[in-house]
Amino acid sequence: MNPRTQRCSIAGPAGAIACAIDTPEGDPRGVAVICHPHPQHGGTMDNKVAQTLARSLLQLGYRAVRFNFRGVGASEGAWDEGRGELDDALAVTRAQAAHGLPLVLAGFSFGGFIAASAAAALADERPVERLILVGPSTERHVLPAVPADTLVVHGELDEVVPLAATLAWARPQSLPVVVIPGGGHFFHGQLALLKNIVLRAWH
Repeated sequence: MNPRTQRCSIAGPAGAIACAIDTPEGDPRGVAVICHPHPQHGGTMDNKVAQTLARSLLQLGYRAVRFNFRGVGASEGAWDEGRGELDDALAVTRAQAAHGLPLVLAGFSFGGFIAASAAAALADERPVERLILVGPSTERHVLPAVPADTLVVHGELDEVVPLAATLAWARPQSLPVVVIPGGGHFFHGQLALLKNIVLRAWH
């Protein structure tokens, strides 16, 4: 993402997990783990939305941690229909949580499903400070209920995950959804707006 991005790997349940870590100047206010979109549809930690989330959280003072799910890039293992991918996210999160800093989980599309599921799995062990879901995969996956302050962002014209599916998931929780007018699934031409929405959520 920038020359100071640290590339490393951590031990995961299916082998090494490739990570990219961006650290702010000074002491970080927390650590943010970012989950990328569907591995079988070209999703990697270098996805532009995942990078935008990392840049936003870095600017807010968090150590931003992206990683590749098993079988993607240099991460070992093979696609596991979401089960193993959740285990990967939990392995990365627990490794980062060892620093004792406040924890943010973020995810885009399939990664939104994983981030929400990871937050639910960690609820008793290590509650997250904030959860960010961008274009979450609410039509093809069953997302758990999420904390009331979760930031959910969805494109009005999302061609992969219909806005109606995310509203149907959010409605029973009375969970607000930030809708980007005219936005598609990948937010082409609107990444700066997406970044500003994340930044404003902290003010």
